[in-house]
Amino acid sequence: MKVDAPASSTFVQSPPQVNGSSSKGKSRAATVRDEENEEEDVEMSEDFAPGNDADYFMEEDDEGRFFGGGLTNEQKTILSIFEKAGGEGTLEDPDQLSITSVRRMLLRFERAVDKNQDQRSKYPDDPTKFIDSEADVDSSVKSLLSLAQEPILAYPELVKSGAVLKLIGLMSHENADIMIDVVQLLHELVDEDAGAENEDEEDDSERREAAIKLLIDALLENSILELLVDNLMRLNETEESDRQGVFDIMGIFESILGINPELSQHLVSKTTILPWLLKRIEAKVHDGNRVYAAEILSILLDNKPNKLELGKADGVETTLKVLSQYRRRNPTDADEEEFMENVFDSLSAALTEPEIKKQLLDAEGVDLMVLMMKDKKKSAAQCIKVLDFAMSGPAGTACCEMFVEALGLKTLFSAFMGTSSKKNNNPSSAMSDATAHILGVLSSLFTNLPSESSPRMRLLAKFVENTYEKVDRLLDLREGAAARLASIDREIDQERAQMREDNEEIGAVEEDRWYLRRLEGGLYTLQTVDYVLAWICMEDDGARAHAEQMLKRKGHTLADVATVLKVFRDNVDEDDSTAEGAEDASPPQKEILGGLIAYLEGS
Repeated sequence: MKVDAPASSTFVQSPPQVNGSSSKGKSRAATVRDEENEEEDVEMSEDFAPGNDADYFMEEDDEGRFFGGGLTNEQKTILSIFEKAGGEGTLEDPDQLSITSVRRMLLRFERAVDKNQDQRSKYPDDPTKFIDSEADVDSSVKSLLSLAQEPILAYPELVKSGAVLKLIGLMSHENADIMIDVVQLLHELVDEDAGAENEDEEDDSERREAAIKLLIDALLENSILELLVDNLMRLNETEESDRQGVFDIMGIFESILGINPELSQHLVSKTTILPWLLKRIEAKVHDGNRVYAAEILSILLDNKPNKLELGKADGVETTLKVLSQYRRRNPTDADEEEFMENVFDSLSAALTEPEIKKQLLDAEGVDLMVLMMKDKKKSAAQCIKVLDFAMSGPAGTACCEMFVEALGLKTLFSAFMGTSSKKNNNPSSAMSDATAHILGVLSSLFTNLPSESSPRMRLLAKFVENTYEKVDRLLDLREGAAARLASIDREIDQERAQMREDNEEIGAVEEDRWYLRRLEGGLYTLQTVDYVLAWICMEDDGARAHAEQMLKRKGHTLADVATVLKVFRDNVDEDDSTAEGAEDASPPQKEILGGLIAYLEGS
């Protein structure tokens, strides 16, 4: 058809023949009409459009697509009437969401669910009888996605209407695709950023968060966590839709735990989520869901009961098995590196419990960490962190002894000295996490290794060799930490002066907040370095003389080290220092610090 032809010579396709002679396989003839037959041409063109689509001859867009919807003028008029009246099939505009439109959507959803349930019960063995209603349920669930844009308006109505119960019921629907639709919907609704783009004021943020919490509470009342875990077992991740469903379920867990972290203990104790996560991170095929499973595992290990449950589920053995693959190779990409770090974080978090320390020892985990440190892959720094947690506290004594027996000192001090590059010697630069954990390991070794024992002698010998180079390294770290702390102290002094000028009360809350800032700003590093330094000076006269000489060059003495340790002692929680106490445990932290301070002041 030549659209832009002059009116005097319009080309129109002849109507199809209705007699027995078929024109199949031949091009239909085109006839030339004069202006006299213009009215007839209009009639013919309407008949010509496929399906009598009234918009068929509209102009194309830039990409060559037609805007025609396949509807006649009469059908378009009817649809327009229905849209204005809010009839069935209306698509809600999220930008114009109102309480009326929300109620209409929820009513439509409930009717679709009821109809489907009715037809399934009447014709359980004849899918043709309920297939249409199943499609209606699918469509109505997806239409509710727009509610996530207005939580303040929509969520109270969603809870009040009873639609939450309908959604919960669909979690057990025979059609897995319907269940996956509901999971996707819930993931969007409980996301912490749901509706955030529509916020205008801070008050809106609080009301939005309250609305999300209201919905989550309603879901929890109906055992949503148990249902989600049950459906994890139902999904087959070789299918794309099921794989997305697994991702959405873990997303719901993350959102709910982000709002109420205390639910992590309930999730682990009342469901089989922990064994599922451990099995999932063991999978040989690496994908996004494996990364997400490792992240959820690390989130769940925020309390003692869950950490102990990890041990009961052979979690230590599983995590070590997963991590061992990174002994001789690095992660292939950023996602796999994130996965590796999450598994290390999970193991480190669990190692705060004495029972898990023993399991690590029994599974030869200390030996594995030392071997991985020697290979100097990206996992090396994470291994030092695991050892820091494993060797800390009185219950870490056995791990400390095993560490020395596994020849870990050589590898540890190699990493310790290897961090002393020129850029890291800048006093104002922040200390790396790896160095912080190395200092933590050294602190645990001096605390837990028995006096006069062979492992302790080997530790002290490391600080004496090469003309006390490791003592010099400690003093370099001390200088950098002190410089950072001085900057923080100046900021705090200014804030304190301003509060006094404004006649504001300075209470315990403010003092605690400032102390935490000082810890993060260099005080923690300073305390750990001085703790190790004090032990070295007390146990080796040559090391003490060298340290005093080097401190004097900077205008300091061992009395300054004692001052730092006094602040450390005054802020030690006695309950924490004795919580892991055992028959052969080291003395409490406060008692050890008291002895070191007395020695430094006496010298």
